[in-house]
Amino acid sequence: MASSSSFVAPSSTSILRSKKDLGHSAFTSTSSFSSQRCQKTGFRKICCSVAAPQQSQRQPSSTGSVKTAMTMTEKILARASEKPYLTPGDNVWVNVDILMTHDVCGPGSIGIFKREFGEDAKVWDREKLVIIPDHYIFTADERANRNVDILRDFCHEQNIKYFYDIKDLSNFKANPDYKGVCHVALAQEGHCRPGEVLLGTDSHTCTAGAFGQFATGIGNTDAGFVLGTGKLLLKVPPTLRFVMDGEMPSYLLAKDLILQIIGEITMAGATYKSMEFVGTTVESLNMEERMTLCNMVVEAGGKNGVVPADSTTYKYLEGKTSLPYQPVYSDEQARFLSEYRFDVSKLEPLVAKPHSPDNRALARECKDVKIDRVYIGSCTGGKTEDFMAAAKLFVASGKKVKVPTFLVPATQKVWMDLYSIPVPGAGGKTCSQIFEEAGCDTPASPSCGACLGGPKDTYARLNEPQVCVSTTNRNFPGRMGHKEGQIYLASPYTAAASALTGYVTDPREFLQ
Repeated sequence: MASSSSFVAPSSTSILRSKKDLGHSAFTSTSSFSSQRCQKTGFRKICCSVAAPQQSQRQPSSTGSVKTAMTMTEKILARASEKPYLTPGDNVWVNVDILMTHDVCGPGSIGIFKREFGEDAKVWDREKLVIIPDHYIFTADERANRNVDILRDFCHEQNIKYFYDIKDLSNFKANPDYKGVCHVALAQEGHCRPGEVLLGTDSHTCTAGAFGQFATGIGNTDAGFVLGTGKLLLKVPPTLRFVMDGEMPSYLLAKDLILQIIGEITMAGATYKSMEFVGTTVESLNMEERMTLCNMVVEAGGKNGVVPADSTTYKYLEGKTSLPYQPVYSDEQARFLSEYRFDVSKLEPLVAKPHSPDNRALARECKDVKIDRVYIGSCTGGKTEDFMAAAKLFVASGKKVKVPTFLVPATQKVWMDLYSIPVPGAGGKTCSQIFEEAGCDTPASPSCGACLGGPKDTYARLNEPQVCVSTTNRNFPGRMGHKEGQIYLASPYTAAASALTGYVTDPREFLQ
């Protein structure tokens, strides 16, 4: 006779049943026991069913199917794993929509793929693989250049459709296929779509969550497996919800919002959790600002960040992709591990002091910190809107920079925007004209630049123990080069204001 028991956990503490608890026979194919979804975390139903081996196929419940409320992330992974529903902690094989790799991790991933699947093996889908050299590009370093050669040979061998190659390092404009920073290029080239699963061999792949998709970074071994199968085993993360309401002050940018959140929950606050961003403030952000928000969830340990798709998303995608996509949204009754609420109208410009992204401080509290340089660039702060913000502040000030100010556009398209799009309120002047008048360095070739340090001849790399205000995402010792360098993470507004004074500066000095 079949028997079953079920109960609801009274608290957030998980109740576990180990193999030892159920006996070895419960986990063998010849067992008379079947364990059905035995293990659930807090506030979830926990059940263990024990059935006689003679029992025929289970009959449908007389009450019909039961709808289980899910978060966005749970829904996306449920679709990708062909499951009716998922809950945090479930381990599922997901079908990958897009795999991205670049020149730093690509060669290693390719090597693992060939070792495990064979020298002559073919990738699972040549049109779902996107390969973007971007990190160590404009350098004389032989090993860095060799990495791009490895990517090129592999893409020719596999007939990869989306390989954004670069051959002439002396003039990036002579390379029509070259794009630049992978995370920004993925969006610009239409590889980011709501409801999909995008994996990349880079921790900041979470940037693409701005499009309402599940996007996260994976290691070379996992990427090698995806190259051969198009699948990956993932654990479903619980979701933290961040509700941001209120009108965004004119002196704040999305970088301030994510620094506020990371400072609030710490660098370990979202470890293997999804971070969902909602609220009227988020809805008011353009796509590039939403990308900034999702870009740095990994600095809080997050598995992925996600913003619900809306008309802003759809408008951005117009003309970029012809593939159909299906957005999903969290159910009203979805279970969130925690919810954080912010009145954005009351926030002030922030920085993250050395040497951690959660070392939050008000920009005005650091006004006595003398700096040696300013860096505006990277997947976090090198988009068109980031440079428009910096240019807007320079125009408002009418002053020249007092420290070397380095500009590194994320992609070739961003570089072109700097020379072609007029800055609002600047009398028709473009960013490049404003930057030149302010005494900044000429915008560099698009790439990751000095964000990850790189070879010693990398443009704007910290080769001395200097103090830098940067729009990048990490300020660990040695991150931008010299291990004794000090990096203050900031928004493009704060970075530009600091360039004008030679000290960490609250942008309100020039914007109000």
